Amino acid sequence: MLQHLTEDQITLFIIKALKEGKKKELHKLLEELHPYDMAFIYTNLPEKHQTRFLLQLSIPVLTDMIQELDNEDQLTVLKKVGKERSRKVLDDMDNDDLASMLDDMSPEKIKSFLAGMNKKESTIIESMMAYPPETAGRLMTNRFVWIRDTYTVREAVDKLKSFAEFAETINYLYVIDGQKKLVGVVSYRDMLLADVNEKVSDVMYGRVISVSVYTDQEDVARLIQRYDFLAIPVVDESDVLVGIVTFDDIIDVVIQEANEDIEKLSASGKSIDFDTKASVAAFRRLPWLILLLFIGLVSGSIISGFEDTLKHVVALTFFMPMISGMTGNTGTQSLAVVVRGLASRDIDMKTVLNLIVREFGVGILIGIVCAIFIFLIAFFWQGDAILGVVVSSSLLLTLIIGTMAGTIIPLILYKLNVDPAVASGPLITTINDILSLIIYFSIASWFLQHLM
Repeated sequence: MLQHLTEDQITLFIIKALKEGKKKELHKLLEELHPYDMAFIYTNLPEKHQTRFLLQLSIPVLTDMIQELDNEDQLTVLKKVGKERSRKVLDDMDNDDLASMLDDMSPEKIKSFLAGMNKKESTIIESMMAYPPETAGRLMTNRFVWIRDTYTVREAVDKLKSFAEFAETINYLYVIDGQKKLVGVVSYRDMLLADVNEKVSDVMYGRVISVSVYTDQEDVARLIQRYDFLAIPVVDESDVLVGIVTFDDIIDVVIQEANEDIEKLSASGKSIDFDTKASVAAFRRLPWLILLLFIGLVSGSIISGFEDTLKHVVALTFFMPMISGMTGNTGTQSLAVVVRGLASRDIDMKTVLNLIVREFGVGILIGIVCAIFIFLIAFFWQGDAILGVVVSSSLLLTLIIGTMAGTIIPLILYKLNVDPAVASGPLITTINDILSLIIYFSIASWFLQHLM
C-alpha cells in the first residue's frame, strides 16, 4: 500500500482518514509504517490532527514512535495522550531512552514522572540515573535475556522464547552463576546448533568482553567497533550483570560525539542546528570569537612593528593573506587528523612519536611544493628573485610550524585529560597567523637591503 506513496501523500491520506473516521483503513496503513516514519509524519501533521492521530495508536506502537522523537517532542506527546496512556508508555519505553528523556528535567519533575510508573520500572530508571552522564550505566538497558550456567540448551531456548518480546536483542544470551555474576556468553546460532541436552556451560564462551557501569560511552563504542559486537554486557563493581548496551545506542553515541567534536573544532560551543534561533546561535558563538578577536589584534601590532619594511617593499603586502591563510589551513588539517585518530584508537608514546615525525615530514613536503610554486609566481609576477626567496622560504617555514602546531597542541591537551577537540580550528588558525607574520616579516627584514 505504501510502496508507491510519498510521505506527503501518506500524510494527506492520514488526515483524510482522521476527518472521515475511517479507522480500519488508518490502522491498516499504520501497520506498514516504520516508527521513524510515523514520528516524521506526526511532527508534520497540522497540530489540530496530532492528538487524534496519537489516540489511534496502540501503546506498543505509540511507545516505538515516541522513542524516535527528540526529548521536547516526547514530552509534548505524553501530555497530549493523557495520564493513563502516558503512564503505560513510560512503563513500556526502553530504559535508556526514558533516562535520556528525563535527563534534562529538574529533580522534582523527574520524581513526579517516576511516581506514576510501575514501581519496578521506576526503581530501575532511578538506579540508572544515579550513574554519571555519558557512561555505560546511562546507556544500558535491562531488557535482555540471561540464563543460568546450570541450564540445559533446551531450558535456555525455552526461556528465550518466553522473553523474546521483552528483550531488545536476542543475538546473545548472557550466562550468570548463582551470585548473578557474568560468567559467559552464548550466541543464538550456537544454541541452535548444539544438542538440546547439552549444558549451557559446555556451549558458552567463558572469555566475555564486558564494560563497567562507569565506562565512558566513547570507550564502549570503541570496544563494540573493535570486536564487531551487536551488544556488550555491563557489570557493576562486583561483576554482577546489570544490563547491556546495544549497537543502535552506540550509533547514537558516535553521531553525538562527532557533532560535539565538530562544534568544538568550529568554536561554536553548544549545539547549533537548523532550528536554533539567530540570537541563541549568535550568543553561543560570540565568546570564542571575541577571544579570537583580541588575539587577532596581536597580528595588527606585529604588522605595525614592521612598518619600515612595508614602506620600502610594498609588494610584501600582496603575499600576507596567502602566508597566514595557508599556515592556518595546514594547522586545521593536522588538527582534524589528530582528533579523529584520538577518537578511534588507543594512544601510546610510540604512536605519538610516529605521528609527530609523520606530520613533520608532511609539513616539509607540503612546504617544499608550495614554496616552489610561490617562488615562481613571485619571480614572474614581480620580476624579483629575492622577493621570491623571501616569500617561498617564509611559506616553507610557516607550513612546517602550522602542521606541527595542529599536531602537538591536541596531543598535549589529550595528555592533560582535556578533550582535544577544544583545540579548535579558529584558535589554531589565529595562533598560526601570528607565527606566520612574525616569520614572514623577520625574513623580509633580513633581506631588506637586497629587496630595496
